[in-house]
Amino acid sequence: MAILVNSTTRVICQGITGAFGAVHTKGCFNYGTKMVGGVTPGKGGTKDPNGLPIFDTVEAAVKATGADATMIFVPPAFAGDAILEAAAADLKLICAITEGVPVQDMIKVRAVLDEMNNTAPADEQITLVGPNCPGVITPGPKTGAGDSGTNPYTNAGCKIGIMPGYIHTHISQSKLGKSVGIVSRSGTLTYEAVWQTSNLGFAQSTCVGIGGDPVRGLNHIDCIRMFEQDPDTHGILMIGEIGGTDEIKAAEYIRQHVKKPVAAFIAGRTAPPGKRMGHAGAIIGGSDDTADAKIKALQAAGVSVALSPADMGKAMAQAMKLA
Repeated sequence: MAILVNSTTRVICQGITGAFGAVHTKGCFNYGTKMVGGVTPGKGGTKDPNGLPIFDTVEAAVKATGADATMIFVPPAFAGDAILEAAAADLKLICAITEGVPVQDMIKVRAVLDEMNNTAPADEQITLVGPNCPGVITPGPKTGAGDSGTNPYTNAGCKIGIMPGYIHTHISQSKLGKSVGIVSRSGTLTYEAVWQTSNLGFAQSTCVGIGGDPVRGLNHIDCIRMFEQDPDTHGILMIGEIGGTDEIKAAEYIRQHVKKPVAAFIAGRTAPPGKRMGHAGAIIGGSDDTADAKIKALQAAGVSVALSPADMGKAMAQAMKLA
C-alpha cells in the first residue's frame, strides 16, 4: 500500500528540458514510473528523448495527461512560482527537488498552500515535498536493469526525484518480509539508510526525503503519521539533523501516538553552535536544536537511536527485535 505514491501515480516534470530535469526524468522513466509528460514554456508541442509530450503550462499538461503529481527542476528563482502553478493546476503531490530556493519565496508559498488546504476537504489536500530534497520513492519489484542501466523496469513502483532506484527493495524480494518506511532531512543519508536496510534483508515501503531547508512542505511528524497508518509499513526509520525543533516534536509525537518500532539517526553531533552545517536549516540556534538534545528526546520516547550513520540499519533491526 505504501504512502504518497504507487505504481499508478501519473507524473510530470516541470523543467523537463533542463539539464537536471532531462536526466532525472529519464531515470524515473527507466525505473518504471508512469512519467506522462513535462513542462517547459515555449517548447509546447514537442517531445523529450523518451517520447514524452512537452507542454507550455502545467494546466495544459494536467488536462492532456491526467497527471496527479509533479517533480520540479526549475532554477531557484522560479521554483516558488512553479510550486504555485502546480497547485493552481490541482496537482495534489508536488515534489520540489530544486535547491537554493529563497526562504522568502518559500514563506509566501507556504502561506498560499496553507490557505488552500484550510478550505479543502481531507482528500483534496495538496502535499508539498521539499524543496531541496531527493524526492519520494515507493519501490517496485526489480524485473530489469532499471535506472542503474539502460533497460527500464516493468511494473515497478514509483520514483519521483533523484534517488538511485536500484538500491531500493520491494517486499516481494526482501529476505525478512518486512518493510521499513524512511523519512529523512538528508538525501545522501537516505540512500545510505536504504542501502543498509536492503543489505540486512528489509524492504522499504516508501522513502521520503523532506529536505533540509528551514521552510518546506512535509515534516517528520507528517510522514511518521502516514507510516503509522500504513499497513504495509512495519517499522519507521527517521533521519534528522541539527537545527530546528522538528525532531524534538517528532519524539513527543512518537511517544504519544506511534505503536510501530522506530529507529533514528541525528546528524551533526560534532557541529559547533552557531555554524551552519550543510543544509540551510542545519544551524544550532537553541538548546533544543542540538543533536544531543534530539537524541535524548528520541531515546526517552523509546526510539532506537544510532550514534553513527554506519549503524542506521542495525538500529532499525534492533527496534524491530531482529538483532
